[in-house]
Amino acid sequence: MKFIHEDFLLQTRTARRLYHHYAEAEPILDFHCHLSPRDIAENRQFKNLFEIWLEGDHYKWRAMRSNGVAERFCTGTADPFAKFQAWAATVPHTVRNPLFHWTHLELKRYFDVEELLDEASAVRIWKEANERLATPELTTQGILKKFGVKALCTTDDPTDDLKLHKAIAASNLGTQVFPAFRPDKALGVDRPEQFNPWVDRLSAAADMEMDGFAAFLDALRARHDFFHSAGCRLSDHGMNQCYADFCSDKTAAAIFARTRKGKPASPAEHAQFASFMMLFFGRLDAEKGWTKQLHLGALRNNNTRLLRELGPDTGFDSIGDFPQAASLAVYLDRLDRENALPKTILYNNNPADYHVFATMLGNFQDGTIPGKIQLGSGWWFLDQKEGIEGQLNALSNLGLLSRFVGMVTDSRSFMSYPRHEYFRRVLCNLIGRDVESGEIPDDDMLLGPMIRNICYSNAKQYMALPEPVADSNGDRRKRAAARSNGESALRRANKH
Repeated sequence: MKFIHEDFLLQTRTARRLYHHYAEAEPILDFHCHLSPRDIAENRQFKNLFEIWLEGDHYKWRAMRSNGVAERFCTGTADPFAKFQAWAATVPHTVRNPLFHWTHLELKRYFDVEELLDEASAVRIWKEANERLATPELTTQGILKKFGVKALCTTDDPTDDLKLHKAIAASNLGTQVFPAFRPDKALGVDRPEQFNPWVDRLSAAADMEMDGFAAFLDALRARHDFFHSAGCRLSDHGMNQCYADFCSDKTAAAIFARTRKGKPASPAEHAQFASFMMLFFGRLDAEKGWTKQLHLGALRNNNTRLLRELGPDTGFDSIGDFPQAASLAVYLDRLDRENALPKTILYNNNPADYHVFATMLGNFQDGTIPGKIQLGSGWWFLDQKEGIEGQLNALSNLGLLSRFVGMVTDSRSFMSYPRHEYFRRVLCNLIGRDVESGEIPDDDMLLGPMIRNICYSNAKQYMALPEPVADSNGDRRKRAAARSNGESALRRANKH
């Protein structure tokens, strides 16, 4: 049997039935990713497998370094094929790492390559994949259509002019592409050399004179309004842990003023300022009915030597072991007491925190929106089989799995859309195993809608993104054909 086959990761007959009948054909709403709006707007045609697959993938770089591959084959000056060869030679050593699964799932879904990648197959796969990449099906817009991506949300700085998003919205692309508001730089009063130039860009973007802290807040509110007008309905924050050392307007203004004069805030001052700003952003999101995403627990840029040489987001981050519960509870409670707690998704990067975060949800569900506070999908180091199962188990035990808004790619790569398939297979395998052990009823009327909702519909209802143009007849025919294929696969699965 081929490694990537129709029942990959589906270990029971029930799992196969649930996946092929209820999960496989569902569309995708990728509400958190780092895809390039420019690549989408320009419908980028990738020249080769390196560009689409290795160009910015720090997961692969980490594995290659661990395999003794020199940096010039990761982020350095080696030519694209040499870098691909170095990756191909590394792949056999990634057995039991999720990269082994993702690599071969992606080769199958994008290029219909079923051969295992290694040094011996590298030349053949390079040639075959590059030929496919030259076709319209595998441009950036072709990929979104191929994988049934109905909508996606990129990650955008408040100073962005969103011209690329406007160009995409004016095109005939069947996928809706929305910005998401990522104001992390607004907290950086501990680094004046970065904060002050960013504040100047914010001033220009908002077309406002930056003459004090009140103007700073007004500019951020204006940009929040501008993002909303462009279809944005989500914000996003990446932090070690939630800030909850609240201070007065006067104290926050004084810290801002000192930073504008070039004096870095102390750790205590930074925590106070960041806490003030996170309340401000929470209120803005609640006013507009946005969803707030909190990505917590990553320990970033640990290798300072290579940070200086290569910059951030090059593979030198890890799981952090920060205390999370107390400050997170205080932050959510403060917004709740003000009736200003928006819909919130909590992502954790440490598996030890799954149950902490899962119990935190129940403290702030208020009966207004199903699953108002969410435990986000397995994130970063946890978006693999064991991490996904850990998230699903914690949410199942301590919350409502049926209200879960599902998977995101959280990726800069257009090769990452099979991660939704990977998640759906893990989900159906987990539920199928429980059915066959007698822990869940063998009832498709109960389980089928739940699986479809987790794959797509829950996120669609929860995010409240602006409605797309009605499906064309071609889209309806394609979806009907996909469901027919799913039913055919179901019949085959029932024979197993």
